[in-house]
Amino acid sequence: MSFQKQVYMTQAPAVAGQLASVNPRHSALTVEGGFVAGPSGVTVGLFVWADATGRILSNTGTGLPTGVVARTEQALITTYLTEFGNTIPAGFAVGDVFSGVDIWVTNAGAGAVTVGQKGFAKLADGTISFAAAGATVAGSIETKFYAATAGAAGELVKMTDTI
Repeated sequence: MSFQKQVYMTQAPAVAGQLASVNPRHSALTVEGGFVAGPSGVTVGLFVWADATGRILSNTGTGLPTGVVARTEQALITTYLTEFGNTIPAGFAVGDVFSGVDIWVTNAGAGAVTVGQKGFAKLADGTISFAAAGATVAGSIETKFYAATAGAAGELVKMTDTI
C-alpha cells in the first residue's frame, strides 16, 4: 500500500457501482446458471451487454444494454501490487446486474450533468455519460436511466430508472 498523497475536505458520497437507495430494484433476467464475465472481464459500475446465449457479459455491445453491474463485493484485485480493483475476471460469475436500480456511476461525459438528463451507454466500453433526452451522443445509446444528482465530468452521479 502506498503512502497517502492527498486529503479531501469532503468525503466522496459513494464508489461507482454502489447502490444509491433501498428503492425497488429489478434484476436483469438470465438463463439457467446465471451470468458469467466474458473474455475481457466485466467492470463494476458500468453497463453490460449479454451475448446471444444470454449468459456471457461484456462491457461492449450493440443495442440497449442488459443492465448495470452493482458493487456487491464481487470484483477482485488481480493486478500485482494494486490497492483496489473493480473488475470481475473472465469466467467468474456476475451476480448483481440490474435493469432497474438507483446506483452511483462516474460521469464519463465531457460536460457537467444536471438532474433529469438521460443516461447514455457507450457501446465501446459501457461507460456512462448524460445528455438531454433525444440527444445524440457519439458512439452511445440512450437508456431509460436518468441523472438524479448533478455533477461535473469525472464525478459520481446518482443514476435512476425513475424520475
